[in-house]
Amino acid sequence: MNASEIRQKFLKFFEDKGHTIVSSAPIVLKNDPTLMFTNAGMNQFKDIFLGNQPAPHPRVANTQKCLRVSGKHNDLEEVGYDTYHHTMFEMLGNWSFGDYFKAEAIDWAWEFLTETLKLDPENLYATVFEGSDDEGIPFDEEAYTCWLKHL
Repeated sequence: MNASEIRQKFLKFFEDKGHTIVSSAPIVLKNDPTLMFTNAGMNQFKDIFLGNQPAPHPRVANTQKCLRVSGKHNDLEEVGYDTYHHTMFEMLGNWSFGDYFKAEAIDWAWEFLTETLKLDPENLYATVFEGSDDEGIPFDEEAYTCWLKHL
């Protein structure tokens, strides 16, 4: 399966789950002085997350072209040393703006990977947020419990 096939399967999967498919935002952002380049799939939704504008749709899916060359998400020093750090890549994303949360996102991720892409469940692993004592944020018990249904 090539990248184009994975992209199309991803978009179709989430469209079937009621998501509106949106285009990739430009790599060079025109209306955001805080970013030189789009470095994550969420960038085009930043104003929605910050509460500066309403979400046009409760569910959205996209494939976002991303470029990381400096700043917080600088992967540049890792490029060429492994098979998963790149300066330019495409990020697949499914987004809920107040519609669904962890349980559905985890169930759908598992369904997409194991049923649509036919990946062997024995080769899949999940991580959850361990919490932060410094920030007073607890371990993500909800995500952990959701993943236990699948792993």
